[in-house]
Amino acid sequence: MLQLLPIPAGFPVDQFLAHWWVFPASILFSLIALASGVSGALFFSPFFMLIVGLSPSQAIGAGLLTEVFGMGNGLVNYVRQRVVDYATAKWLLLGAVPAVIVGAFAAHYVPTTLLKLAFGVGLLGLGGFLVYYDPPEECVPGEREGEYLKRKNTGRGETTIETTDGETYSYDTCWRPPGVGLATAGGFITGLISAGLPEVTTTQLIVRCRLPPRVAVATSVFVLAIAAVAGAVVHALAATPVWYIIAWSVPGVLIGGTIGTRVGKYVPSEIMEPALGVVFAVVGVVVLASELVA
Repeated sequence: MLQLLPIPAGFPVDQFLAHWWVFPASILFSLIALASGVSGALFFSPFFMLIVGLSPSQAIGAGLLTEVFGMGNGLVNYVRQRVVDYATAKWLLLGAVPAVIVGAFAAHYVPTTLLKLAFGVGLLGLGGFLVYYDPPEECVPGEREGEYLKRKNTGRGETTIETTDGETYSYDTCWRPPGVGLATAGGFITGLISAGLPEVTTTQLIVRCRLPPRVAVATSVFVLAIAAVAGAVVHALAATPVWYIIAWSVPGVLIGGTIGTRVGKYVPSEIMEPALGVVFAVVGVVVLASELVA
């Protein structure tokens, strides 16, 4: 069968066939990520680094490239449902895209030891974030904006989102600078360790910027899709992507994502997200220990 397929010159067929197990692992990771609403790269980058044995920069680049393909299904659904706040997304992208590009370049020039330490610390931080904050659908819009942000968020007009399924969301238009700052921080972390942007921005858009959870999630996914493409291009240009791994992971996430969007509504996110937060924190400790103890 393989003989009938056009194979690019120089493609490492033996390495490709030896890593067949990346395919079922990718289906599983994508299914869990889509069902729980967390970034798929949180699974893939540690997996590529610790299990597959790629270097940190290779693992991060492969994770980001895989995520670009994996998020397509969810993004298309959100766009079709007309649930994205494009006005807010436009401002978030002003911070996220340049930051993810800078982070992606840094991932290829930061010494390997520092990059692994940053990756471990990042996983610990994101794991703690998932444990500490409620899932987006459980958050109350504006619950942590404080008096200062409350004043800043008032009197800037009203945003109305009318979805294709008949829902209408109306809320005060948010003061943009905090969101741009968070998107910048999340974008840099995403470029550097391939995850962080949706985890940083989604909950904050709800609790500090009053966006309804459904709108905040869709807007964050839209921003991540564009920013991740920019980061993936930088990773692809800065180094040779490990195509023999990506050739297995991309079909896996397409299948897992399709299943995950269907089973996600049956997953109790108030249990899933804290549990995943603990898992990511443990993986972060393992990454740090592997570098500090070695």
